[in-house]
Amino acid sequence: MVVIRSISRRTVRLLIGLILPIAFLRSAFLVLDSVAPRCLPWRVFGGSDTTVIMEELTSTLLEAININDVDTIKSSHLVPENFRDLVHDMVLNGQDIKYLAFMTKALISEMENRVKKAKWQEYLNWHLASRGVPNGLHCLTLKLAEEYATKAEARKDLFPPHYIYRLTNHSFHHVVLLTDNVLAASVVISTTVNASKHPEKLVFHVFTDKKTYASMHAWFALNAISSAVVEVKGLHQYDWPQEMNMLIKEMLEIQHQLWKYKYPALRITEDLSLEENDHRRDLLSPSATSLLNHLRLYLPELFPGLNKVVLLDDDVIIQHDLSSLWELDLEGNVLGAVFDSNGENFGDYFNFSDPIISAKVDPNSRRWLFGVNIIDLGKWRKTSVTPSYHQWLKQNLDAGFTLWHPPGVLPPALLAFENYVHQLDPSWQESGLGYKNPKLEKHKLEGAAILHFNGPAKPWFEVAPTELETYLFMVGFHVRQDEASKSCCNVVTGNMVICCCAPAICSITI
Repeated sequence: MVVIRSISRRTVRLLIGLILPIAFLRSAFLVLDSVAPRCLPWRVFGGSDTTVIMEELTSTLLEAININDVDTIKSSHLVPENFRDLVHDMVLNGQDIKYLAFMTKALISEMENRVKKAKWQEYLNWHLASRGVPNGLHCLTLKLAEEYATKAEARKDLFPPHYIYRLTNHSFHHVVLLTDNVLAASVVISTTVNASKHPEKLVFHVFTDKKTYASMHAWFALNAISSAVVEVKGLHQYDWPQEMNMLIKEMLEIQHQLWKYKYPALRITEDLSLEENDHRRDLLSPSATSLLNHLRLYLPELFPGLNKVVLLDDDVIIQHDLSSLWELDLEGNVLGAVFDSNGENFGDYFNFSDPIISAKVDPNSRRWLFGVNIIDLGKWRKTSVTPSYHQWLKQNLDAGFTLWHPPGVLPPALLAFENYVHQLDPSWQESGLGYKNPKLEKHKLEGAAILHFNGPAKPWFEVAPTELETYLFMVGFHVRQDEASKSCCNVVTGNMVICCCAPAICSITI
């Protein structure tokens, strides 16, 4: 409802913006007509001087247009609050055409600023709504934690003991998922399994934090994936060397400092860009300082027994089989990724006026994407990717956080993986979804192996675009509702409601 009201207000403002200039000009003639006996020797709507008046009015309007600094007008005149006050001032004080034109320019300028700020505030509210945790999802996590604490079924092993060997066996297809979102993890795993030609070869390594571990384990214990192996591990279950702990702590501290430095600049200003994908809005994303998001740069340490893995973000939906990714020849590179198709390159992320960047980085290098990545961990261990990542973080800190924008894992990762990236076919991923006004091309959506909602709105949230939700429902993405219990958490997804009930929690099916 908030979004609808914001759109309605914006529409009204835009209509007023179109009508007011016409109304002003029409009223100008009427006002001049009424004050003509006192301040003009002629009538506007009569006599032979009409052409002269029109020429003078046109000249004055052009002069007003050429004034770029509206503050100059405001400093020399008291700008009326509204059009009624302007007309009253014209009649009472016998103002001339030039005064009318200049005050009209000031009024319209003020109106444009208000519309611009209102539009920015609407986008900001929408982003905040999409970045937050919905009540239904929070409720679901709490209910699952309760199940884990009170019922042995929710704490049972996620796979039989004789499947343990699969966790490090290189003949299986290993998928890594770093997330604290239970519903998102279920979507990714369920859609991957359903799209796979060989689901029995899939091994999912779900890595989460301590607060979400119980809920995540309970979900997959109560909704077992029979055709694949799902492993859930928490940060608290890892015993890393002290050196690694110190590096991660240092990395997080730098990221938090960067966020604190950049966030105060995210306020309403007249020169603020209103483009939907403005990178400055990435500051609103929890992933900017999320440890789980940054742990993707430490995969060789997280999975020392694995050589080749597919890393999936938790905001993707799988449509086609991914098996061929594990057979792909990376040609000696560490990372396989789809490159951005919207023309974004390093020049959009880095400050090339700084000699550190300009000396080492090519502004024309194309940006590659997270979402789906095939990674050769064996090759990674032989490179300096992770040390390079840390080195860039320190250089950005020393430079006063001016080397790149926005904060987060992507900019330093682009630099650390430079010359180690193999380009994947664009059909592997359709990104750019999850924004307020997505540009949807049905043939691209249907042909993509993965739909990546890298924008703030996810398909299972209330602010998800209706058009995209309709497409997902048509291709079979839906939720099976379980009515075994009357105690439900409603996860609102636009026009649909996911009813997640205990003890038989809802599951995602295709």
